[in-house]
Amino acid sequence: MRYCSQCGAGVTLTVPEGDNMPRHVCQDCGTIHYQNPKIVVGCIPEWGDRLLLCRRAIEPRYGLWTLPAGFMENGETVQQGAARETFEEAEARVEVGALYALFNLPHINQVYMLFRARLLAPEFGPGSESLEAELMTEAEIPWEEIAFPVIQESLQLYFRDRAAGRFPLRAGSIRRLDGPERRYEVTLEDAPL
Repeated sequence: MRYCSQCGAGVTLTVPEGDNMPRHVCQDCGTIHYQNPKIVVGCIPEWGDRLLLCRRAIEPRYGLWTLPAGFMENGETVQQGAARETFEEAEARVEVGALYALFNLPHINQVYMLFRARLLAPEFGPGSESLEAELMTEAEIPWEEIAFPVIQESLQLYFRDRAAGRFPLRAGSIRRLDGPERRYEVTLEDAPL
């Protein structure tokens, strides 16, 4: 950030009085610009033993598979955002259920919240951000073509929990490891129920 969105003057990175974190502060009007993590909300849409996945039509990770999810909008609840993203990406209507996965992604300043959801009907199709949408069994999922580590981890946990017959809230952090390869460290912080 170089300029103030309130008055257009330059900003400096400093720790404001009464704060303990560096913030962009306007040199003229004194506005403090807080930059906080973005919330990504989505669904794990279920139809029998199948889940609805989408193949991305946008970057990042064009052409790879994911669950329907995206950035939360102002004025909506996390459940409303998850249902909206499912409709936008897979043209599917869902009944949003319990929160299933909560992951911190500090390397990209995001928090993921994925809800279990029941498809209201087996009616779906690719939205504007998807090349295709498809119901898949666990065996049909193209595991080597999953777009994001958070989606891969959530799907693996989901199938493990489904086999065990219980779906506890899963929480954790995913951090990118240093180096040119796409390697990540997953830390689960689940509390036993």
